[in-house]
Amino acid sequence: MSEAQAGGAVPAGTSTTSSRPYSRDMATTRSTGWAGWMWFAAIMLVMAGVFNAMYGLVALFQDTYYVVGPQGLLVFDLTRWGWILLVTGTLAVVAGMALFTGALWARIIAVVLAAVNALIQMGFMPAYPVWALVAIAVDIIVIWAVIVHGGDMREESWR
Repeated sequence: MSEAQAGGAVPAGTSTTSSRPYSRDMATTRSTGWAGWMWFAAIMLVMAGVFNAMYGLVALFQDTYYVVGPQGLLVFDLTRWGWILLVTGTLAVVAGMALFTGALWARIIAVVLAAVNALIQMGFMPAYPVWALVAIAVDIIVIWAVIVHGGDMREESWR
């Protein structure tokens, strides 16, 4: 007869059944199914970063590619926007790769970079409005996925 059946105290977090060879909380071993959103967010962040880096390089080396209206670009000239896009794109690729680990620091950096990229795209909108709107939409989805389902990536089994 076990101690629990005899009315004795059982320490918190231990199991009184012996059907399982080890005692672990099922919530930490069962995949929630939502970890796919984190994979999606990581992949989209990497892709957005690659595209931003490419657009930044185009703005730096072939500045006649973008057509800018008479109002010009918001705040900066095209060369400066090229550097901004190149740097943030590179950082987004690194953050997206780190997001695959599910680490808390990677999730924080991913949310910050996605928010910053959405603001950058608003400023770059006069030069390339279609891509800017698509990038903003992707950034919003990435932020949502990381904030809502960020913890699910840690629980996903790699076996």
